[in-house]
Amino acid sequence: MVYVCQECGYRTSKWLGRCPNCSSWDTFVGEYIEDKKKETAKIQKNSLSLLKLSDVATEEERFLCGIEELDSVLGGGFVRGELILLGGEPGIGKSTLLLQVANILSKRMKVLYVSGEEGANQLKLRAQRLKIDGDIDIVCETNFDIVERLILDCKPEFIIVDSIQTMYISENQSAPGSVTQVRDVTMKLLKLAKSLKITIVIVGHVTKDGLIAGPRVLEHMVDCVLYFEGERFNTFRIIRAYKNRFGPTNQLGIFEMTDRGLIEVKNPSSLFLESSYNVEGVAIYSAIEGTRAILLEIQALTSPTPFGTPRRTVTGIDYNRCIMLCAVLEKKVGLPLNVHDIYVNVAGGFKVTEPAADLAIVCAIASSYKGVPVGDNVLIGEVGLTGEIRAVSNIEKRLNEAKKLGFERAIIPKRNSENLSSDFGMKIYAMSNIEEVLDFIF
Repeated sequence: MVYVCQECGYRTSKWLGRCPNCSSWDTFVGEYIEDKKKETAKIQKNSLSLLKLSDVATEEERFLCGIEELDSVLGGGFVRGELILLGGEPGIGKSTLLLQVANILSKRMKVLYVSGEEGANQLKLRAQRLKIDGDIDIVCETNFDIVERLILDCKPEFIIVDSIQTMYISENQSAPGSVTQVRDVTMKLLKLAKSLKITIVIVGHVTKDGLIAGPRVLEHMVDCVLYFEGERFNTFRIIRAYKNRFGPTNQLGIFEMTDRGLIEVKNPSSLFLESSYNVEGVAIYSAIEGTRAILLEIQALTSPTPFGTPRRTVTGIDYNRCIMLCAVLEKKVGLPLNVHDIYVNVAGGFKVTEPAADLAIVCAIASSYKGVPVGDNVLIGEVGLTGEIRAVSNIEKRLNEAKKLGFERAIIPKRNSENLSSDFGMKIYAMSNIEEVLDFIF
């Protein structure tokens, strides 16, 4: 028997409380390993042949699934022989999305849905709820030896495995979902995908930290890693590619969960903007997520504090970044924020990580403090510690999104205005520091 860490796959001959490799506690599980005789094979002369890199064909056989948001995240559709890992929290919509994909693809290719968590009647009930009537082959089985023989017999072109943690190989003595089982099943799926040119999508569970459960080697083995994200109290879902050997990793797909399943969101800015944005404490900011621009609503509220230490509560932005911007407002503009509680929120539950949102956050806080609306100005820019407004990337794409939604005024860094055309179609105000911006707005 050997003891295997369920977090990183480290092996030891005795049980340990703490893994010496990943420092996780109480993660070792005993597994029986059968002793196999080592076999030596004679390698005949000329049994291996070298290839010239210049002679290797680079053709990619791609096919679209019909869902544009997913196709764009994958880099232009699925690739034949590709192994994809889809992760996400329970109930986020992974199985719903894959069932919709299977329904579309079943009209032009052979699709196999391998379910290890749900029975055939449960899949049928979901299909009826989504009004899916495609010719999809399904098998409810967790023994991968049986599934492998079935794949070799029927030779499907597209396979969905839901989920990888429920599959097991009978010759392995460890339990389903263990490091050994997940690694070995994934390796067999990888060989099937590459040898038979089958596109395979496997569903992976996530831990409480939001990472895909199982060994980290699982993400290294597959060709593409997709994360399905969203909040239970919101209807929109976001799919991102964190690894993609056949396409970009900076794309973003947005869906809306309805009673008819997941629907593509063609105009994501409409999800995060309200018509009554012209009120105090609200600033509009044009964000870049992947390769698309999205208009977001930054909300701020300042209130005199009855306590000695004021509160700073943020949702959707970095806490330390907000504290820094408040300090810049106090030092450079003279706002007495040290006696006010400050609450900052990104409307719609979106999360902002880029510093280009600094100017919108600063103006939203100042607007709430002064009681004066920011107006219909789109604010874009990074704020430095000296109060200067620094240039940001993709300025034309950000402004084009604002212009498309009817905004006519934008405040941007002075450096960014040097490369803009004079007839851009919006009133562009280029400024170099936050004192100039606040004097202009208020």
